[in-house]
Amino acid sequence: MRKYFLLLPISLLLLLSCRKENNAATEPANDMVDSAAVTKYSGRFSNGPYGNVSGVAKVILQNGKFSLLLENVVISNGPDLRVYLSKEVQPVNFLDLGKLKSVSGNQLYAITGTPDFKEYKFVLVHCQLFNHLFGSTMLIAF
Repeated sequence: MRKYFLLLPISLLLLLSCRKENNAATEPANDMVDSAAVTKYSGRFSNGPYGNVSGVAKVILQNGKFSLLLENVVISNGPDLRVYLSKEVQPVNFLDLGKLKSVSGNQLYAITGTPDFKEYKFVLVHCQLFNHLFGSTMLIAF
């Protein structure tokens, strides 16, 4: 009987950690890109061990600043999904570009500074809360 009393708080914690409001928006994002933007790097997403990601990631240069464009993406939803620019396929050495805006559509993320894209050559969609990789792509010079 004691075992059941111990399992109840753990079960409640797990249920609360995956509440819908922790998930990314389901309405498609439609961020617009300036027609003068230049694509510098690009890569097509592949699925990770914990989710599905399809679409293209592009590093673009517009108005003298770098941005990451997720183009025509479709991503399985999950809690605390973040977008990373990373040195490896796993989020060890990375720049956090922010919370995933939506599980579909076109999304633009500002890249602060001028990272070395020969080092930061992976884009990850990652669940920060549970350290689960949903998908990744390696950026190739365009």
